Amino acid sequence: METAIDRFIRHLAVERGLSDHYQLSVRRSLEAFAAWLREERSLDDPASVELRHLTDYLAHRRLADRLAASSARVHLIALKIFFRHLAANSLIPTDPAEPIDAPKLRRHLPDTLNEPTVARLLESIDDALPLARRDRAILELLYASGLRVAELTGARLENLFLEQGAIRVIGKGAKTRVVPVGTAAREAIAAYLEGERPSLVSRHSGSEIFLSNRGRKLSTTRIWQIVKDRARLAGIETKVYPHLLRHSFATHLLGNGADLRVIQELLGHADIATTQIYTHVDQKRLRDVHRRFHPRG
Repeated sequence: METAIDRFIRHLAVERGLSDHYQLSVRRSLEAFAAWLREERSLDDPASVELRHLTDYLAHRRLADRLAASSARVHLIALKIFFRHLAANSLIPTDPAEPIDAPKLRRHLPDTLNEPTVARLLESIDDALPLARRDRAILELLYASGLRVAELTGARLENLFLEQGAIRVIGKGAKTRVVPVGTAAREAIAAYLEGERPSLVSRHSGSEIFLSNRGRKLSTTRIWQIVKDRARLAGIETKVYPHLLRHSFATHLLGNGADLRVIQELLGHADIATTQIYTHVDQKRLRDVHRRFHPRG
């Protein structure tokens, strides 16, 4: 099992180009199953695994660890893709996980900020204060382009085209896409690049657009903290985080008439089904408006 798991993780990294975080999640799930298989069934050969072993293990995890449906689904999917890969490459005779259906999860509608609240957040930043231009540029770009926080921290100067109003980012699965950057965001980024970034550069600096006060690349945790702090200073009581601005970006585009396929491309979603959740958000908003303003709503 250990050798098969190592080979599969290399496949995810080299051939599929999946993130370190995803590789680690899959490895943890597979190693937990391998440990249970050795201890409870005295097996260590993937070719010996049967459907009953998988169902027994999943039942054990649900009962012993009281896993939520979402966590159980993560483990099951890791097992399914692992054994599917082994079977497809003739490393095991059949796929024992094939008959198991992944449980469907209730999709929770994403939280969003309304347009006035986003404007309040952005306009509350005083550009005269230290690091304010950087922070404003970060918030403007998150909202203007719907970037994931990891895409923002990895954004580099050579991939920024301010005159054309675009930025090239590397998203999930190492997929590259070019995203438009709106006028307000372009102006905020230009002000930061001209008036603040040069003072942050040190001998440790790379070409990342956004730098810490020590001249290093900002971490995703630090971006979360910046967004949270700026929301608090703006007097916004709602919990604000980077992905909330991404949700707001998509919802506001849809609400103002953008095509769902265009939003899919901007967000870098591989599947239109992932983007379709925003149609439910917009329909909820329409129902709320109807209830509030229709005489018999």
